[in-house]
Amino acid sequence: MNDKFYELPEEKQLRILNAAMEVFGLHEYKRASTDVIAAKAGVSKGLLFYYFHNKRELYLYLYHYVADIMKKQIVNKEFQEITDFYEVLEYSAREKVRILEKNPYLLEFAVKTFYSEKEDVSGELQKITVEQMQSVYKEYFGHLDLYKFKEDADPMYIYKMLVWMADGYMHNLKMNGKKVEMKPMMQEFQTWMKMLKRLTYKEDYLDEDDRN
Repeated sequence: MNDKFYELPEEKQLRILNAAMEVFGLHEYKRASTDVIAAKAGVSKGLLFYYFHNKRELYLYLYHYVADIMKKQIVNKEFQEITDFYEVLEYSAREKVRILEKNPYLLEFAVKTFYSEKEDVSGELQKITVEQMQSVYKEYFGHLDLYKFKEDADPMYIYKMLVWMADGYMHNLKMNGKKVEMKPMMQEFQTWMKMLKRLTYKEDYLDEDDRN
Protein backbone atom coordinates (compact mmCIF):
# COMPACT_ATOMS: atom_id res chain seq x y z
CA MET A 1 0.00 0.00 0.00
CA ASN A 2 0.95 3.65 -0.37
CA ASP A 3 2.50 5.10 2.80
CA LYS A 4 0.65 8.34 2.02
CA PHE A 5 -2.38 6.71 3.68
CA TYR A 6 -0.65 7.05 7.07
CA GLU A 7 -0.20 10.77 6.47
CA LEU A 8 -3.97 11.27 6.41
CA PRO A 9 -5.69 12.57 9.56
CA GLU A 10 -6.71 9.64 11.75
CA GLU A 11 -10.40 10.51 11.32
CA LYS A 12 -10.11 10.16 7.54
CA GLN A 13 -8.18 6.90 7.81
CA LEU A 14 -10.91 5.48 10.04
CA ARG A 15 -13.63 6.68 7.68
CA ILE A 16 -12.05 4.75 4.80
CA LEU A 17 -11.42 1.61 6.87
CA ASN A 18 -14.89 1.62 8.43
CA ALA A 19 -16.48 2.03 5.01
CA ALA A 20 -14.45 -0.90 3.69
CA MET A 21 -15.34 -3.00 6.74
CA GLU A 22 -19.04 -2.31 6.22
CA VAL A 23 -19.06 -3.18 2.52
CA PHE A 24 -16.80 -6.24 2.84
CA GLY A 25 -18.81 -7.34 5.88
CA LEU A 26 -22.14 -7.16 4.06
CA HIS A 27 -20.99 -8.75 0.80
CA GLU A 28 -18.77 -11.56 -0.39
CA TYR A 29 -15.38 -10.31 -1.60
CA LYS A 30 -16.28 -10.68 -5.29
CA ARG A 31 -19.52 -8.69 -4.89
CA ALA A 32 -18.12 -5.96 -2.63
CA SER A 33 -18.00 -2.73 -4.63
CA THR A 34 -15.02 -0.40 -4.30
CA ASP A 35 -17.24 2.33 -5.80
CA VAL A 36 -19.55 1.98 -2.78
CA ILE A 37 -16.60 1.92 -0.38
CA ALA A 38 -15.24 5.14 -1.85
CA ALA A 39 -18.66 6.81 -1.75
CA LYS A 40 -19.25 5.83 1.88
CA ALA A 41 -15.75 7.05 2.80
CA GLY A 42 -16.28 10.36 1.01
CA VAL A 43 -13.31 9.92 -1.35
CA SER A 44 -13.01 9.28 -5.06
CA LYS A 45 -12.35 5.76 -6.28
CA GLY A 46 -9.12 7.01 -7.83
CA LEU A 47 -7.95 8.32 -4.47
CA LEU A 48 -8.94 5.06 -2.78
CA PHE A 49 -6.74 3.20 -5.25
CA TYR A 50 -3.99 5.76 -4.76
CA TYR A 51 -3.78 4.65 -1.11
CA PHE A 52 -4.52 0.96 -1.80
CA HIS A 53 -3.42 -0.14 -5.24
CA ASN A 54 -6.28 -2.57 -5.71
CA LYS A 55 -9.22 -4.23 -4.01
CA ARG A 56 -7.17 -7.21 -2.84
CA GLU A 57 -4.60 -4.98 -1.14
CA LEU A 58 -7.34 -3.03 0.66
CA TYR A 59 -9.00 -6.24 1.85
CA LEU A 60 -5.82 -7.81 3.19
CA TYR A 61 -4.78 -4.57 4.89
CA LEU A 62 -8.19 -4.43 6.56
CA TYR A 63 -7.81 -8.05 7.70
CA HIS A 64 -4.52 -7.23 9.47
CA TYR A 65 -5.99 -3.99 10.84
CA VAL A 66 -8.93 -5.83 12.45
CA ALA A 67 -6.64 -8.53 13.88
CA ASP A 68 -4.46 -5.79 15.39
CA ILE A 69 -7.48 -4.07 16.98
CA MET A 70 -8.57 -7.31 18.61
CA LYS A 71 -5.08 -8.08 19.87
CA LYS A 72 -4.51 -4.63 21.39
CA GLN A 73 -7.85 -4.66 23.23
CA ILE A 74 -7.49 -8.22 24.54
CA VAL A 75 -3.80 -8.59 25.45
CA ASN A 76 -3.80 -6.09 28.31
CA LYS A 77 -2.62 -6.05 31.92
CA GLU A 78 -5.56 -8.14 33.13
CA PHE A 79 -4.85 -10.71 30.43
CA GLN A 80 -1.18 -10.95 31.44
CA GLU A 81 -2.16 -11.61 35.07
CA ILE A 82 -4.15 -14.74 34.18
CA THR A 83 -1.97 -17.84 34.29
CA ASP A 84 -4.51 -20.62 33.72
CA PHE A 85 -4.88 -21.88 30.12
CA TYR A 86 -8.66 -22.20 30.13
CA GLU A 87 -9.20 -18.97 32.06
CA VAL A 88 -7.18 -17.12 29.39
CA LEU A 89 -9.32 -18.72 26.68
CA GLU A 90 -12.53 -17.71 28.41
CA TYR A 91 -11.30 -14.17 29.10
CA SER A 92 -10.21 -13.73 25.46
CA ALA A 93 -13.53 -15.09 24.17
CA ARG A 94 -15.54 -12.75 26.44
CA GLU A 95 -13.51 -9.74 25.33
CA LYS A 96 -13.96 -10.66 21.66
CA VAL A 97 -17.72 -10.90 22.18
CA ARG A 98 -17.71 -7.47 23.84
CA ILE A 99 -15.72 -5.89 21.00
CA LEU A 100 -17.70 -7.54 18.21
CA GLU A 101 -21.10 -6.71 19.69
CA LYS A 102 -20.14 -3.03 19.74
CA ASN A 103 -18.95 -3.17 16.13
CA PRO A 104 -21.50 -5.07 13.98
CA TYR A 105 -19.59 -4.61 10.72
CA LEU A 106 -16.41 -5.85 12.37
CA LEU A 107 -18.30 -9.04 13.31
CA GLU A 108 -19.62 -9.52 9.78
CA PHE A 109 -16.18 -8.89 8.29
CA ALA A 110 -14.49 -11.26 10.76
CA VAL A 111 -16.96 -14.05 9.91
CA LYS A 112 -16.50 -13.46 6.17
CA THR A 113 -12.71 -13.68 6.42
CA PHE A 114 -12.79 -16.68 8.75
CA TYR A 115 -15.00 -18.57 6.35
CA SER A 116 -13.64 -17.31 3.05
CA GLU A 117 -13.84 -19.90 0.25
CA LYS A 118 -13.21 -19.81 -3.48
CA GLU A 119 -12.52 -16.07 -3.44
CA ASP A 120 -9.53 -14.28 -4.96
CA VAL A 121 -8.21 -13.69 -1.44
CA SER A 122 -9.05 -17.10 0.09
CA GLY A 123 -5.65 -18.68 -0.50
CA GLU A 124 -3.83 -15.74 1.05
CA LEU A 125 -6.18 -15.69 4.05
CA GLN A 126 -5.68 -19.41 4.67
CA LYS A 127 -1.90 -18.97 4.54
CA ILE A 128 -2.06 -16.07 7.02
CA THR A 129 -4.36 -18.05 9.34
CA VAL A 130 -1.95 -21.00 9.49
CA GLU A 131 1.02 -18.69 10.19
CA GLN A 132 -0.90 -16.77 12.85
CA MET A 133 -1.98 -19.90 14.70
CA GLN A 134 1.63 -20.53 15.74
CA SER A 135 2.49 -16.91 16.59
CA VAL A 136 -0.79 -16.25 18.41
CA TYR A 137 -0.33 -19.37 20.53
CA LYS A 138 3.13 -18.23 21.66
CA GLU A 139 1.98 -14.68 22.40
CA TYR A 140 -1.26 -15.59 24.13
CA PHE A 141 -0.13 -18.65 26.06
CA GLY A 142 3.60 -18.19 26.63
CA HIS A 143 3.13 -17.02 30.25
CA LEU A 144 0.74 -19.76 31.40
CA ASP A 145 1.00 -22.56 33.98
CA LEU A 146 1.10 -25.53 31.61
CA TYR A 147 2.14 -27.97 34.37
CA LYS A 148 -1.57 -28.45 35.08
CA PHE A 149 -1.94 -30.57 31.95
CA LYS A 150 -1.69 -34.34 31.92
CA GLU A 151 1.53 -35.60 30.36
CA ASP A 152 -0.15 -36.78 27.15
CA ALA A 153 -2.13 -33.52 26.65
CA ASP A 154 -0.63 -31.01 24.22
CA PRO A 155 -1.93 -27.44 24.87
CA MET A 156 -1.17 -26.38 21.29
CA TYR A 157 -3.27 -29.22 19.95
CA ILE A 158 -6.14 -28.32 22.30
CA TYR A 159 -5.98 -24.74 21.05
CA LYS A 160 -6.18 -26.00 17.46
CA MET A 161 -9.13 -28.24 18.36
CA LEU A 162 -11.06 -25.25 19.70
CA VAL A 163 -10.34 -23.28 16.53
CA TRP A 164 -11.54 -26.21 14.41
CA MET A 165 -14.65 -26.60 16.56
CA ALA A 166 -15.47 -22.92 16.09
CA ASP A 167 -14.99 -23.35 12.34
CA GLY A 168 -17.34 -26.35 12.36
CA TYR A 169 -19.90 -24.44 14.42
CA MET A 170 -19.97 -21.59 11.90
CA HIS A 171 -20.04 -24.03 8.99
CA ASN A 172 -23.14 -25.67 10.49
CA LEU A 173 -24.86 -22.29 10.89
CA LYS A 174 -24.04 -21.35 7.31
CA MET A 175 -25.33 -24.65 5.92
CA ASN A 176 -28.61 -24.08 7.77
CA GLY A 177 -28.90 -20.45 6.65
CA LYS A 178 -28.53 -19.08 10.18
CA LYS A 179 -26.70 -15.97 11.31
CA VAL A 180 -23.69 -16.16 13.63
CA GLU A 181 -24.65 -14.80 17.06
CA MET A 182 -21.90 -14.32 19.59
CA LYS A 183 -23.68 -15.17 22.86
CA PRO A 184 -24.91 -18.64 21.80
CA MET A 185 -21.47 -19.32 20.31
CA MET A 186 -19.85 -18.26 23.60
CA GLN A 187 -22.11 -20.70 25.50
CA GLU A 188 -21.04 -23.50 23.17
CA PHE A 189 -17.39 -22.48 23.56
CA GLN A 190 -17.66 -22.64 27.36
CA THR A 191 -19.17 -26.13 27.12
CA TRP A 192 -16.28 -27.29 24.90
CA MET A 193 -13.70 -25.81 27.27
CA LYS A 194 -15.24 -27.44 30.33
CA MET A 195 -15.23 -30.82 28.59
CA LEU A 196 -11.63 -30.45 27.40
CA LYS A 197 -10.44 -29.22 30.80
CA ARG A 198 -11.91 -32.31 32.44
CA LEU A 199 -10.13 -34.53 29.92
CA THR A 200 -6.74 -32.78 29.88
CA TYR A 201 -6.05 -31.35 33.36
CA LYS A 202 -4.55 -33.37 36.20
CA GLU A 203 -7.09 -34.25 38.88
CA ASP A 204 -5.43 -31.92 41.41
CA TYR A 205 -6.27 -28.89 39.28
CA LEU A 206 -9.97 -29.64 38.75
CA ASP A 207 -12.53 -28.09 41.08
CA GLU A 208 -15.93 -29.56 41.90
CA ASP A 209 -17.65 -27.72 39.07
CA ASP A 210 -15.12 -29.09 36.55
CA ARG A 211 -15.83 -32.66 37.62
CA ASN A 212 -19.61 -32.37 37.16
